[in-house]
Amino acid sequence: MTAATVDERAATAAAHPAPAPLLQARERAAAEGLPYAGGVTPHEAWALFSAGEAVLVDVRTAEERKFVGQVPGTVHVAWATGTAMTRNPRFVKELEARVGKDAVVLFLCRSGKRSALAAEAAAKAGFGSAFNVLEGFEGELNAAQQRRNSGGWVVSGLPWEQD
Repeated sequence: MTAATVDERAATAAAHPAPAPLLQARERAAAEGLPYAGGVTPHEAWALFSAGEAVLVDVRTAEERKFVGQVPGTVHVAWATGTAMTRNPRFVKELEARVGKDAVVLFLCRSGKRSALAAEAAAKAGFGSAFNVLEGFEGELNAAQQRRNSGGWVVSGLPWEQD
């Protein structure tokens, strides 16, 4: 995604009133005491992203995106790197360089856990509309310790690609 496209999405998101899914997510977040704006489902995230009302930031590693798949047009800012999943100390600075603080930002990871941490870090850094994409790209592990069986972007049948 080009810088102009990210800027255009941020401007569109900032210029329009918040869509209903974001208002509902904010209400749930306030009730639950979340330190960020809230969580949206993969379908809600896709609707917001494809309408240009939000920026979708994939916080998975570059390897996950390459070998597992990715949503076309997302911004990539890794939350952690390497097999040890070492926290990226430059996460907020990299995010600020790619996305404006006024943008509606939807964070996506594998299962929704790292993206929740990313949304929290973004909110603490002054991003007023930092949301977690619930269930993530692949969803939670099932009883057989496998993903892509229930929940998540892929299981929801939303657009994605793999190199």
